Amino acid sequence: MVTFKNREKTREIQGKNCERKLRITANTPYESCRERLTAFGGLLALVKMLDLIHFSETFDKHYVHPKRSPKLGDCRMITGILMLLFIGFQRLWHFEYVRRDGMLCGFLKVKLLPAASTFWRYLKSLGIVQSASLLRVGSALRKRIWKLLEYAPKRVSVDIDTTTTTVYGNIEGGRKGYNTKHRGHKGLRPVMFFLEETREYLCGTQRRGETIGTEELAKHISNLRKHLPECVKDILLRGDAEMMGWKSVQACKKAGFWYIFGNKQCEPPFAKNKWYQHGEYDYNECIYQPAKWEESCRFVVMRIRQEKANQKQLNLPECEGYVYRIFVTNLTERPHLVIANYNRRAGVENLIGEAQREGILAIPSRNFQSNHAFFQIVMLAYNLWRWMKLLAGHCEQKQRRGLEVAE
Repeated sequence: MVTFKNREKTREIQGKNCERKLRITANTPYESCRERLTAFGGLLALVKMLDLIHFSETFDKHYVHPKRSPKLGDCRMITGILMLLFIGFQRLWHFEYVRRDGMLCGFLKVKLLPAASTFWRYLKSLGIVQSASLLRVGSALRKRIWKLLEYAPKRVSVDIDTTTTTVYGNIEGGRKGYNTKHRGHKGLRPVMFFLEETREYLCGTQRRGETIGTEELAKHISNLRKHLPECVKDILLRGDAEMMGWKSVQACKKAGFWYIFGNKQCEPPFAKNKWYQHGEYDYNECIYQPAKWEESCRFVVMRIRQEKANQKQLNLPECEGYVYRIFVTNLTERPHLVIANYNRRAGVENLIGEAQREGILAIPSRNFQSNHAFFQIVMLAYNLWRWMKLLAGHCEQKQRRGLEVAE
């Protein structure tokens, strides 16, 4: 079999040619193999899992149908996009490569998948309402998955972070802002909440390409509990300095959450006689009320000698030969334990990298609402992949236990 790695881009004419013409030239790289190449090795397992968790029933119960009514139906249209992402494709026109695949056509109960332009027009009909309903679908599936896993934690840790998606052209919501890889370019800036224990995407949203405000973050925090099963009683939120502000802290207090936020906005006064050493570093704490805050809060600090600190990486304030890491928290543990807890948040960068590889960097439309809905579809695909791994691990553990009992 001959496989082609790329192709020349062709102009898409919607409505006239449903089939995209794939041009192969003398410059197209190719290679051969004895067996059929496929990226669909885990697709059968996904199909079985969707049946196990009653995906279609949950989808129909929580999804808000858009004005456009496709012949294939809303559930199969969204499922088709999820499978495309699960396979590894991130663009809707990649449907041209899999339109005749027997497994996809068999699962969606069609002889031939609709043209890529059909999926694109359906995505264009989606909006903020459909995006919110997809979040509810994910929350309902999470409850079912945790029940199958026999997983009922009383406390979870939620890590908050944002990332930048560079956009080109006239994309709604694109703004010039913090963009380390493509400085000066416009971008979108989604915010995501991840569970540390299961590495799931909990909630989040696509956003304009600007720094998130604490009022906006406070709205997400106030709606956080409804995305978790009822077994969860205590929630710990961890966020960097971008998330710190009185509104976000106030929202945590009202919801009864524990929190740790990084601080680069204020300089709390730490008593010189309260420093103590643990390991290689010194720690301290104080009660301080920043300007425009309505209440005093607890601040903890870790100081590092300049010669031991990677200042380029940490970007921390300096004073008297030290650099400082300062956090605001309502945890009652000693400062070194609080900061050690916050350090576990570093794993969220890997989760964001996985979400980027899943497809959140692919912006399918100029319309912001369509991109908003596509973001939730991508993150639902990310969760399906995560849940499938959790279920597989749970089955292996049960089999091992059964073998141990038999022995």
